[in-house]
Amino acid sequence: QVQLVESGGGLVQSGDSLSLSCAASGGTLSNRVMGWFRHAPGKEREFVATIGWRDGRTTYADSVKGRFTISRDNAKNTVYLQMNSLKPEDTAVYYCAASGLQSGVDIPYTEGDEYNYWGQGTQVTVSS
Repeated sequence: QVQLVESGGGLVQSGDSLSLSCAASGGTLSNRVMGWFRHAPGKEREFVATIGWRDGRTTYADSVKGRFTISRDNAKNTVYLQMNSLKPEDTAVYYCAASGLQSGVDIPYTEGDEYNYWGQGTQVTVSS
């Protein structure tokens, strides 16, 4: 059973940066697609970014493209989300997610139900 723990959230001002981390235990992340999602009050859960397991190919939501960067360090069993030029509309609880073990073609996962494991979330608040 993979456990995911996010960290790095906080309160920042518009234009600032934050770096989120997602540390895994109980299983390797190296053969899993990893993703970040967010959930703001009154809104549906939203896909943010994903990174492939084979070649590290990344896919982003249009709302964060060019500002956020997802990366992974398989040796540390950790995934990161670097968030730059933050906006008030980025305010949400951010969740890390891991797929089941993968083989074959590396396909970006942008839907929540494609992931098997979720962290508890970390709050990001951006003030204007």
